[in-house]
Amino acid sequence: MSGPPQPTRPVRLAPGARVAVVAPSGPVPEERLQAGLDVLRGWDLDPVVAPHVLDRHGTLHYLAGTDAHRAADLQSAWCDPSVDAVLCARGGYGAQRMADLLDWDAMREAGPKVFVGFSDITALHEAFATRLGLVTLHGPMAAGIDFVKNARAQDHLRATLFAPESVRVIASGGTPMVPGRARGVTLGGCLSLLAAELGGPHARPSARGGLLCLEDVGEEAYRVDRCLTQLLRAGWLDGVAGVLLGSWQDCEPYERLRPVLADRLGGLGVPVVEDFGFGHGEGALTIPFGVPAELDADAGTLALDRPALA
Repeated sequence: MSGPPQPTRPVRLAPGARVAVVAPSGPVPEERLQAGLDVLRGWDLDPVVAPHVLDRHGTLHYLAGTDAHRAADLQSAWCDPSVDAVLCARGGYGAQRMADLLDWDAMREAGPKVFVGFSDITALHEAFATRLGLVTLHGPMAAGIDFVKNARAQDHLRATLFAPESVRVIASGGTPMVPGRARGVTLGGCLSLLAAELGGPHARPSARGGLLCLEDVGEEAYRVDRCLTQLLRAGWLDGVAGVLLGSWQDCEPYERLRPVLADRLGGLGVPVVEDFGFGHGEGALTIPFGVPAELDADAGTLALDRPALA
């Protein structure tokens, strides 16, 4: 019997490609946006800023404009045949609020293209997987502090976009929490968003058969425990093949957080690697979601079966 169809890989970028920058979540600092646009232009890309990227919601200060405007920006960029990639400007909060306003049928008909983001954008990674069956990139965002200042983050994203065969093996220098090797399809993102997505219309039913990437920012140990416990109680982690732990920026000191991760994940009976170098930490690596791969927790490597982009 053949397995489920593999997610569609968007086409890699080439010099001169047009990339749209959108803000599905929180407000975007203009100076950081301009710095990010300069980086993209330095890569010989043609960045275009969606109309409402610098908006501020009138009463909800944590949103980059209204839900309708943020959704319209994303949908218009996705359905524009001249746009080759859609890059999120930043995370924060708000992607879940606008996801239900998107016309997923129209976006599916528009065909695949590159999509990049992380943090709150986890909600959209889930939606793009379940609604569009698409490989997406969990990576630095156009107005992110790390993107505009860190060479490793820039270089790894650039290689993934332009020469994905050159990053088939992602070597993080991570260490095994639970040793071993595992095969599966990459997925995941921000832990608190994955927990918040449970029961939502765009959430995948489980992480079964997956290599689950987890990270978060600004969470205390008991809140990380609560999110992991929620995923465990819901059966969402049943059958997961392996776990990759990224950064836990501005969470409790890692020596206090690590016992929680080991307690909640160590009993799954699958390889778990920590400090894998993706997420909110400095120099974040780009991890493609939706690609079959092999995790070697002992070596701290993730070997992709095929390049992230076609």
